[in-house]
Amino acid sequence: MTQSDIEELFKREGQAHLFDHVSKLTATEKDEFYKNLSKIAGRITPNKLQDAYRKSLEHLQNDDNVSADIKTLPNTSYQSIIGNPSLAEEYYNIGLKSIQNGEVAVILMAGGQGTRLGSSSPKGCYDINLPSHKSLFQIQAEKIWRLQELSNCKKVIPWYIMTSKPTRAATESFFIQNRYFGLQENQVCFFNQGTLPALNSTGSKMFLSSPTDIVQSPDGNGGLYHAIKENNLLEDFKKRGIKHIYMYCVDNVLSKVADPVFIGFSIKYNFLLSTKAVRKRDAHESVGLIASMNGKPCVIEYSEISKELAEERDSDGLLKLRAGNIVNHYYSIELLEKRLNHWCENSTYHIAKKKIPYYNNLTGEYIKPEQPNGIKLEQFIFDVFPEIPLDRFGCLEVERSEEFSPLKNGLGSANDNPDTARLSYLELGTSWLIKAGATVSKDMHVEVSNKISYQGENLSQYKGQIFNKDNTLLELQNSKL
Repeated sequence: MTQSDIEELFKREGQAHLFDHVSKLTATEKDEFYKNLSKIAGRITPNKLQDAYRKSLEHLQNDDNVSADIKTLPNTSYQSIIGNPSLAEEYYNIGLKSIQNGEVAVILMAGGQGTRLGSSSPKGCYDINLPSHKSLFQIQAEKIWRLQELSNCKKVIPWYIMTSKPTRAATESFFIQNRYFGLQENQVCFFNQGTLPALNSTGSKMFLSSPTDIVQSPDGNGGLYHAIKENNLLEDFKKRGIKHIYMYCVDNVLSKVADPVFIGFSIKYNFLLSTKAVRKRDAHESVGLIASMNGKPCVIEYSEISKELAEERDSDGLLKLRAGNIVNHYYSIELLEKRLNHWCENSTYHIAKKKIPYYNNLTGEYIKPEQPNGIKLEQFIFDVFPEIPLDRFGCLEVERSEEFSPLKNGLGSANDNPDTARLSYLELGTSWLIKAGATVSKDMHVEVSNKISYQGENLSQYKGQIFNKDNTLLELQNSKL
């Protein structure tokens, strides 16, 4: 599109105010400005953005989950491996074989910065103060490395890392500096999360962030689908012979990256899409719930169900609605081939009211509002769940202490902070050693490197060994907490 075509499009679709300062721009600035507008139009035109806002508003106003038929998932979709090691072993063997055959890839959602943690670096670079001082990225890379060793795989496990504009360069640099944590450079692929322009409070006007650009924000975790399409990842999956995708978030220090059990569960029952769940701590824990609504799989917010439904229990005394969402999913390539384009063309958006700093192109001032003055649109990754037939949708309940300890809040907060993440990681490794026959002093925790053990295996050499404050090992590091 020429500059005149771009300007005509944006003016025709209600954005004439963006051009009030164009006559004052240099030729270089003009080129940059129109180039940025062209990129936006290639993703979503102003009219389509406004239409997305109107549909989101209608959905918000018409949403009435109180009258919806909310139930637990049927037994054909929902299973638990808690207290069932033989079932877990069966699934593990199926999944490990698929990994061995080079059929599994991993997608990591890592676009966020560690702002709440007091860091401007990508969250994956964060050090939760383990004795080894390994970053989240290193912990997860070593899980992949160990799994490759365990499976004796014919091909490496591809690791696709979704970054964002603010974190991309720093993330890549961190991997280069650390020599990809022992992985091969060509098995790690970085790609960016998409962005969407912010709108004013009526959803009609875009903001300028500078004389040459528009205010944009990440499009939510549901933007993964657009990112897969825009970066041609589906073609890369097929080229590599990938059949199964394991997706997780960078802030979960306990995530079993490329988990053979979860993959094997999904393969055995021929699920198109699966998700992991942990049991709610209590009836009113603030966590999304994996359930069915009107006969379709969904994630429903804790605030959208009644007190009675939240507290209802089954015949075993467990909460009926207990499947806490941890944003850890399995996708079959079959599903992505069939539905990816549809998801991108028929996206569901959600409205978030925000304070949006902007550039006033009439006065040349940068404005920092004290009250919300606009909205951002975002997508949720689970918006596609209702499109999956129940008999092709799976949910695997796993043990929280072994698989879920997110890092979301800063030091001093009540939970999900660096202290709780570190303690969860150390307690898990310590439990592996004790199970293997080692003795660990009651005031000690031992850090077990994932390069030694993926999920507690390969520790028999420490049977009978006593771990106390004087013990140090090359790949086992201990800490008095």
